[in-house]
Amino acid sequence: MIAARQQPFWQVKALAEMSDQEWEALCDGCGRCCLHKLEDEDSGEVYYTDVACRLLDSETCRCRDYGHRLERVPGCLQLRQSLADFAYSLPASCAYRRLHEGRGLPVWHPLVAGDDRAMRNLGISVAGRCVSELDVAEEDFEDHIIHWVD
Repeated sequence: MIAARQQPFWQVKALAEMSDQEWEALCDGCGRCCLHKLEDEDSGEVYYTDVACRLLDSETCRCRDYGHRLERVPGCLQLRQSLADFAYSLPASCAYRRLHEGRGLPVWHPLVAGDDRAMRNLGISVAGRCVSELDVAEEDFEDHIIHWVD
Protein backbone atom coordinates (compact mmCIF):
# COMPACT_ATOMS: atom_id res chain seq x y z
CA MET A 1 0.00 0.00 0.00
CA ILE A 2 1.29 3.47 -0.90
CA ALA A 3 1.34 5.97 1.93
CA ALA A 4 -0.80 9.06 1.43
CA ARG A 5 1.28 12.12 0.69
CA GLN A 6 0.72 14.77 3.33
CA GLN A 7 -0.02 18.24 2.02
CA PRO A 8 2.11 21.15 3.27
CA PHE A 9 0.67 23.01 6.26
CA TRP A 10 0.09 26.22 4.30
CA GLN A 11 -2.20 24.35 1.90
CA VAL A 12 -4.41 22.81 4.57
CA LYS A 13 -4.45 25.35 7.40
CA ALA A 14 -5.81 28.85 7.56
CA LEU A 15 -3.35 31.47 8.79
CA ALA A 16 -5.22 31.68 12.10
CA GLU A 17 -4.83 27.93 12.64
CA MET A 18 -1.06 27.86 12.22
CA SER A 19 1.30 27.27 15.10
CA ASP A 20 3.88 29.94 15.88
CA GLN A 21 6.53 27.78 14.22
CA GLU A 22 4.46 27.40 11.05
CA TRP A 23 3.65 31.11 10.99
CA GLU A 24 7.32 32.07 11.28
CA ALA A 25 8.30 29.52 8.61
CA LEU A 26 6.14 31.39 6.08
CA CYS A 27 8.50 34.35 6.15
CA ASP A 28 10.77 34.06 3.13
CA GLY A 29 13.31 36.47 4.64
CA CYS A 30 13.18 38.96 1.77
CA GLY A 31 13.19 41.99 4.10
CA ARG A 32 10.68 43.93 2.00
CA CYS A 33 8.30 44.40 4.92
CA CYS A 34 11.09 46.15 6.82
CA LEU A 35 11.42 48.88 4.20
CA HIS A 36 9.80 52.20 5.02
CA LYS A 37 6.69 52.89 3.02
CA LEU A 38 5.02 56.18 2.22
CA GLU A 39 1.27 56.30 1.70
CA ASP A 40 -0.41 58.93 -0.45
CA GLU A 41 -3.05 60.47 1.80
CA ASP A 42 -5.40 61.15 -1.12
CA SER A 43 -5.17 57.94 -3.14
CA GLY A 44 -4.03 55.48 -0.45
CA GLU A 45 -1.32 54.26 -2.81
CA VAL A 46 1.71 52.80 -1.01
CA TYR A 47 5.22 53.66 -2.16
CA TYR A 48 8.22 51.64 -1.05
CA THR A 49 11.56 53.22 -0.25
CA ASP A 50 14.98 51.61 -0.06
CA VAL A 51 15.21 52.85 3.54
CA ALA A 52 15.18 49.94 5.97
CA CYS A 53 14.36 49.69 9.63
CA ARG A 54 17.39 50.22 11.83
CA LEU A 55 17.12 46.63 13.07
CA LEU A 56 17.24 45.00 9.64
CA ASP A 57 20.54 43.32 8.85
CA SER A 58 20.88 44.40 5.21
CA GLU A 59 22.97 41.34 4.30
CA THR A 60 20.89 38.56 5.87
CA CYS A 61 17.54 40.40 5.69
CA ARG A 62 16.72 39.30 9.22
CA CYS A 63 15.86 41.43 12.21
CA ARG A 64 18.76 41.94 14.59
CA ASP A 65 16.42 41.89 17.60
CA TYR A 66 13.24 40.15 16.44
CA GLY A 67 12.10 39.25 19.94
CA HIS A 68 12.16 42.87 21.11
CA ARG A 69 11.42 44.71 17.86
CA LEU A 70 7.98 45.87 18.95
CA GLU A 71 9.42 47.64 21.98
CA ARG A 72 12.40 49.08 20.12
CA VAL A 73 10.79 50.25 16.88
CA PRO A 74 7.72 52.49 17.00
CA GLY A 75 5.29 51.40 14.31
CA CYS A 76 6.69 47.87 13.92
CA LEU A 77 3.75 45.55 13.43
CA GLN A 78 2.82 42.36 15.17
CA LEU A 79 1.65 41.09 11.80
CA ARG A 80 -0.17 38.06 13.10
CA GLN A 81 -2.62 40.26 15.01
CA SER A 82 -2.94 42.99 12.38
CA LEU A 83 -2.71 41.20 9.03
CA ALA A 84 -6.29 41.96 8.01
CA ASP A 85 -5.67 45.69 8.47
CA PHE A 86 -2.22 45.87 6.89
CA ALA A 87 -2.05 43.12 4.24
CA TYR A 88 -2.49 45.77 1.52
CA SER A 89 0.79 47.40 2.56
CA LEU A 90 2.82 44.20 2.29
CA PRO A 91 4.49 43.39 -1.02
CA ALA A 92 2.38 41.25 -3.36
CA SER A 93 5.08 38.57 -3.10
CA CYS A 94 4.70 38.24 0.69
CA ALA A 95 3.54 34.78 1.78
CA TYR A 96 1.30 36.25 4.48
CA ARG A 97 -0.43 38.55 2.00
CA ARG A 98 -0.65 35.83 -0.65
CA LEU A 99 -2.28 33.34 1.72
CA HIS A 100 -4.53 36.05 3.20
CA GLU A 101 -5.73 36.79 -0.36
CA GLY A 102 -6.26 33.09 -1.13
CA ARG A 103 -3.20 32.70 -3.35
CA GLY A 104 -0.64 29.96 -2.80
CA LEU A 105 3.08 30.28 -2.31
CA PRO A 106 5.16 31.01 -5.42
CA VAL A 107 7.61 28.41 -6.76
CA TRP A 108 10.59 30.47 -5.57
CA HIS A 109 9.43 30.56 -1.93
CA PRO A 110 11.95 28.75 0.30
CA LEU A 111 9.26 26.38 1.64
CA VAL A 112 8.49 25.30 -1.93
CA ALA A 113 11.96 25.55 -3.49
CA GLY A 114 13.78 24.06 -0.51
CA ASP A 115 16.13 27.02 0.06
CA ASP A 116 16.33 30.76 -0.53
CA ARG A 117 18.54 30.76 -3.63
CA ALA A 118 15.67 31.14 -6.09
CA MET A 119 14.24 34.08 -4.13
CA ARG A 120 17.61 35.81 -4.02
CA ASN A 121 18.40 35.04 -7.67
CA LEU A 122 15.10 36.61 -8.75
CA GLY A 123 15.91 39.83 -6.87
CA ILE A 124 13.08 39.45 -4.36
CA SER A 125 15.41 39.95 -1.40
CA VAL A 126 16.47 43.46 -0.41
CA ALA A 127 19.90 42.19 0.64
CA GLY A 128 22.51 44.73 -0.41
CA ARG A 129 19.85 47.00 -1.92
CA CYS A 130 18.80 49.17 1.01
CA VAL A 131 20.11 51.77 3.43
CA SER A 132 19.46 52.07 7.15
CA GLU A 133 17.01 54.63 8.44
CA LEU A 134 19.86 55.76 10.66
CA ASP A 135 21.57 57.12 7.55
CA VAL A 136 18.62 58.99 6.01
CA ALA A 137 16.64 61.89 7.45
CA GLU A 138 12.91 61.17 7.52
CA GLU A 139 12.16 64.25 5.43
CA ASP A 140 14.38 62.72 2.70
CA PHE A 141 12.51 59.39 2.48
CA GLU A 142 10.65 60.61 -0.64
CA ASP A 143 14.02 60.80 -2.40
CA HIS A 144 14.42 57.06 -1.75
CA ILE A 145 11.21 55.81 -3.40
CA ILE A 146 11.94 52.67 -5.39
CA HIS A 147 10.11 50.83 -8.14
CA TRP A 148 11.64 47.38 -7.80
CA VAL A 149 9.18 46.09 -5.22
CA ASP A 150 6.05 44.65 -6.84
